[in-house]
Amino acid sequence: MILLGLDIGGSGIKGALVNSETGELESERFRLPTPKHAKPQAMAEVVKEIVEHFDWKGPVGVGFPTIVKNGFCKSQSNLHGDWVNVNIEAFLKEVCGNDFKVVNDADAAGLAEMSFGAGKGKKGLILTITLGTGIGSGVFHDGKLIPNFELGHLRYKKNKPVEWYAADSVRKRKELTDKQYAERLEYYLQYVDRVCSPDLIIIGGGGSKLWDKLNGHIIVDVPVVVAESKNEAGIIGAALASMP
Repeated sequence: MILLGLDIGGSGIKGALVNSETGELESERFRLPTPKHAKPQAMAEVVKEIVEHFDWKGPVGVGFPTIVKNGFCKSQSNLHGDWVNVNIEAFLKEVCGNDFKVVNDADAAGLAEMSFGAGKGKKGLILTITLGTGIGSGVFHDGKLIPNFELGHLRYKKNKPVEWYAADSVRKRKELTDKQYAERLEYYLQYVDRVCSPDLIIIGGGGSKLWDKLNGHIIVDVPVVVAESKNEAGIIGAALASMP
């Protein structure tokens, strides 16, 4: 079955057609920038443009960068506050006309990795961590998703979320060296290990492309591997979420 998946992030919104049986992309990715203030109407118009780019009439799966409960946005995260308590699925359908299934973006990336990637067949507690504008996390126990675990929102200095310290966007903004960023990421992974005691951590998102450079500088008492679908996991998992 061919499905359309969209991955909505703080800096870009991207989509592609996905083969649900193999997890492979059946089209080139199409990406547009996230509108500057990330307000609902402006973002929905970008989603509509992407859906129309693929001339897609069926249901659409979306990975969304906030807590998503029963289709509703329950946190602001890196988006505009107007999103809070909006029924994302109903709102996008109103603008675009398609049916939508919306899940947390890190949960979507985790679904892809657990179905086709580094987590396939793995038992125990598995964490999928996405490094991007913020830090997303998908949590699975014996292959079953435990939704909306926001491990990027664990508290850090002055009660700020730890993603303000260790997200890939922070590395870019502060122009950190590989070693400097590895120290921050090591702190975060050790923090997550103390809190959750996972059996495996899978690193995805845009920051996963640096893993070969960072890995030698990071010590953590749990196996850590890079996501096999890398930055495409969010699209693949979102597409899977749209399956009836």
